[in-house]
Order: sequence, then structure tokens, then C-alpha cells
Amino acid sequence: MNLPPTLAALRKHKAGVFLIGLQVALTLAITCNLVFIVTTNAGYIHRPTGLDEINLFLIGQSFANAPVGDDAAALEKLDSMQLTDLATLRGLPDVQDVSPVSSMPLTGSTNSADVSLKPAQMHGLAKAALFWVDDQIIPTFGLQLVAGRDFTSADVRHLDPNSKTAPPLVIVSQALAHKLYPHGDAVGKPIWLNQNTAPSTIVGVVARLFTSSQQAHTAAAYYTILIPARIDAATTLYAVRTRPGRMRQAMDAARKALFRVDPLRIMQPNGKYSIMGLHTFAQIRAKGYALEIALVQILTAITVILLLVTGVGITGLTSFWVGQRHKQIGIRRALGATRANILHYFQIENLIIAGGGCVVGVVLAIGIDLMLLKMFQTDHRMPVWYVAIGVIVILLLGQLAVFAPARRASKVPPVVATRSV
Repeated sequence: MNLPPTLAALRKHKAGVFLIGLQVALTLAITCNLVFIVTTNAGYIHRPTGLDEINLFLIGQSFANAPVGDDAAALEKLDSMQLTDLATLRGLPDVQDVSPVSSMPLTGSTNSADVSLKPAQMHGLAKAALFWVDDQIIPTFGLQLVAGRDFTSADVRHLDPNSKTAPPLVIVSQALAHKLYPHGDAVGKPIWLNQNTAPSTIVGVVARLFTSSQQAHTAAAYYTILIPARIDAATTLYAVRTRPGRMRQAMDAARKALFRVDPLRIMQPNGKYSIMGLHTFAQIRAKGYALEIALVQILTAITVILLLVTGVGITGLTSFWVGQRHKQIGIRRALGATRANILHYFQIENLIIAGGGCVVGVVLAIGIDLMLLKMFQTDHRMPVWYVAIGVIVILLLGQLAVFAPARRASKVPPVVATRSV
């Protein structure tokens, strides 16, 4: 079909052409950036933690009868109470491994340290999350040891929560090991934490362990250090790995067993806003990423609505034009135009309008992306292929939206021309 008659017809409907073109341009620009934000956040949400998440849950509890004071006798009593809990949990048939922990990935509760390669260095090479654990942490978390050795029971101490003593031994994540010792020889090497004068020796490297903070969006999200020590405190956290498929049974048994050995404890099950109670790691992940999940859902809904509104707008305006052109369509049919000719006419007309809108939309999409980069001071620039795919989707959407009214137009019989005389 020749373009000049199509362009001439469009010039008679400048307002409609402008509105549809503008709608297409804005939809392309906004949806491209929304989809990029959604996919970026979805990538953050699904980042692996390095844990056996499906079989892992966390117990948070407080001893109501905890000894008062921070003298040696009180600390020994607290450690004894914690050891009793650990022995009780390890004796349950549905429990595979247990370890005391100071925190868990994605809980938001974190301790961190500046890590240096020299004593008392003012500015460290990296900031790493710290996890105080015992010698069962690798099988409990389901971590992969890629270099060095695991902790032994002889490595594990018990400490006052306020202790500033540098740990003699640590296990680090592979990401941190590569940051500190890029040549891959981290095992056996010293590091210094928080300007301590005493070093900590790296005895092992695990493949991956996420930090406690879900807000970490860089490689530093995997800068983590395991310290072999139980913290003597009235409030304790226990990471429990269950046998496959026995999560619910293990959680029920664990709660009952702990209250059986010491009923004077506080453990609100499934506490919504607190780490206290029993939480599967799936619940921890959902709570940790609650804002990101809500953002993804809202932006996805907005994207779908924008596309639907654009499609409905194209369909409505094309239907209106078909109604106005009944006489002209009938004349064309009388002069020999086939139904396919009429159908293709409206499809080409839509392609011209949508194509013009896409040209403007591409410029707007890139402009919005640059504005967001400057506003949020981020280096996550939208790849060009997002815009390219967006253009294809918008053009296909336009063709889909115009098909129904164009098909109705193609069914206008030639006799309509004579009725209009």
C-alpha cells in the first residue's frame, strides 16, 4: 500500500495522531525504566546467600532466669545454659545440625568490622559482617568450604558480649579473601579487625556467605567473617538445619524440647516484628526483602496498567476513525480494494503513529535513565537492549490493539458507498 495516501489521511486527524503518539512515547519511556528497576530489584531479592535455605530455621529466645551481672560465674552460667540448649536441639531426630549464631543473613541485625592487612590501620581495605558461631556452623548453614579447614571444638571460646578481644582464628568468605589477598593465598594469612593490634589468622574460606544486611548491593554483600565463639548473653540465637522435608516437625519439636529443659524463657513463636521466636529462612528472606518485594509488585502493576491503557487507547481511537471513514472505506472496496488491503491500511497507519511515538520514547527513556542515575548517584545504567525490546513490545502491542477495529473496517461492504450518496 502506498504511503502518501496514508500520510494524507493522518494529517486530517492531527489531534488523534498526536495523542496516540504521545501516549506511545510516554509508555515506552516509563515502562522501559520501570522494567529495568523491577528486574534489578528482583535480582537483588533472589541473590543466593550461600545457605541451605530450604532446610534452615532460626530460634530466638531469652532466658528469664538468666544470672545478673557480668562476673565470671554469671558468664559461665550463661554459657552452661546455652550448651544445654544446643545439646537438647542436637538430640532431636529431625534436626541435622545446630549452631549458636550472633546473627543470620538478611536479618538486618549485624556487627561489622573494618578489615586491614596491617595492625592499627586507620582505614581498612574492606568492611565485613561478623558472625560469632561454633564449630558446627559450616554443616548447619550448609556452606561450601573451598580452602583451608573448618573450626574445631578446641577453637571455640565463649565471650562476654562486650569483649573487644581479637579472635585468633577466623573463616572468611571467598569474596573477602579475594579482596584482601587477590592472588588466592589467603589461608594462613593474618588480618586485623577494627584497628586491633593482635592479628586474626584465616584458617578457612567458604564459597559464599551473605551479610546480615539486605541493603548491600555491591560485591561487599559477601564480605563476611566467621568467628569461633559463643556469646554469653541472656538472649541467644540458634541456627537449626533440619533433615530434608522435616522443617515443620523439627520446629515444633525444638520449641517443646527447649521449654521442657527450661520453661523460664521467652520465645514468642513466629513474632512478626522481632527475631524472637521460630522463623524459617523463607520467612526471614521475605521479611528482609519486604520493601523490595512490595516495590517490585507495585511497579509491575503500574507497568501492566500503562500497557493496557495504551492498548485500549489505540483500539478506541482506531474504532472511532473506522466509524468516521465508513463511506471512504466503502468507496475503496467499490474501486477494487480487498479486505486484506483495508486491514493492512490500518495496520500501516498504526505502525507509522507508533513508530513516531517510539522515536520520541527512546529519547525520553534514555533521558529518564540519566536523570535517575544523577538523582540516586548510582552506576546501574539501563542497558540499551531494554529500550530495543521495549520498542518491539510497543509496536507489537499497537498491532494487536489495532487488529480488531481494522478487521471490522475490512468487513465494510462496497454497497456502503452507494448508501451514503
